[in-house]
Amino acid sequence: MRFALSLLLLYLLPATLHAQENKAWSGFGVESNVMIGKMIRHSARFTGPLPGHSYSMELNFVKQTYGQKDWQQRRNYPLIGVGLYYNNYNMPDVYGQAIGIFPNIQLPLIRRGRFEWTLRAGMGICYYTKPYERLPSPNTENVAIGGHWNNISPFSTDVRWRLDDHWDLQAGANFSHVSNAAFQQPNLGINMYGAHIGLRYFPVTANPVKLRRELTPLKNRWLVQARASIAFIEAMPADGPLNPVYMGALYLSRRYWSKNKVYAGFDYYYNTAKYARLKSIEHFEGSEYSHSTQAAVFLGNEFLLGRVGILIQAGYYLHRMDEQNQKIYEKLGGNFYFLKKEKGPVKEAFFSAILKTHGTTAELFEMGVGIGL
Repeated sequence: MRFALSLLLLYLLPATLHAQENKAWSGFGVESNVMIGKMIRHSARFTGPLPGHSYSMELNFVKQTYGQKDWQQRRNYPLIGVGLYYNNYNMPDVYGQAIGIFPNIQLPLIRRGRFEWTLRAGMGICYYTKPYERLPSPNTENVAIGGHWNNISPFSTDVRWRLDDHWDLQAGANFSHVSNAAFQQPNLGINMYGAHIGLRYFPVTANPVKLRRELTPLKNRWLVQARASIAFIEAMPADGPLNPVYMGALYLSRRYWSKNKVYAGFDYYYNTAKYARLKSIEHFEGSEYSHSTQAAVFLGNEFLLGRVGILIQAGYYLHRMDEQNQKIYEKLGGNFYFLKKEKGPVKEAFFSAILKTHGTTAELFEMGVGIGL
């Protein structure tokens, strides 16, 4: 009986100590930022007027991780959140407002006592109130956004001063991108930079006791990976037909530092909107398909956060489709791993959501599925 009681106490003791160290809702908080910014005329085709400045507000519900998962310790305990976003472009008859929601992650760059410098990235969806429209209420000055539903990608960096265990004061710089990735034309997108100030409040504590354990380094393994994706773009002019774009990628990846993955390979695209246009104007007769495709080599990095991966990628076109001047593209997005194993013939399987851009102009938003062998 004594032996059984001793085993029971040894089993319950860590959970009891953990409960004593971190109360319910430890690390949960809310922050608010007030921003002033300026739109960027990032393309010669952006012919609409620019407001002198624009106003934005954020309400971000955050959680300070403290090591419940291995990746949190490997990432030096980042802050994760879900933010609500409001932007008044200060030109209501042309650009209106944007209202959105975006998951985000904030990574610490420097922590020294009460001082902190961080970098935050997010991606979500927003409703845009005043897109380009020909009928019934014409708004042809707005050549940046063609539809109500758009992607929003806010990025920011903050310097922060911890007033006490509940309150933080912060200030920083930010950049945001809003576009629908050519799902509706026109689609130059709105890019805006600015500055902000804000407060953060934690009802229980901003400093939950961090769990630290001896983590076994993950093997720096190589994988052969493949991804198949689809996107939809609206053919020009505005209110044209919606056409699919089919994509395939084959690449090699290598995990390093137990928390990142570098990868390189080949992308291939077939744009049915371009094919339909070339057929209709009888251009490149007999070789329309070749002039409707893109082929590229690419290099990227994926930041691993448990079953989620955040990726950045750059590529160089080996073959460009008709009327394409760009030689380089960029990608930003994420993978969700519904299968993730260290052994077995198939080690990874995932869904992907990726925004493809040429500089500051989005080309398309691809949704796909992939594997790693």
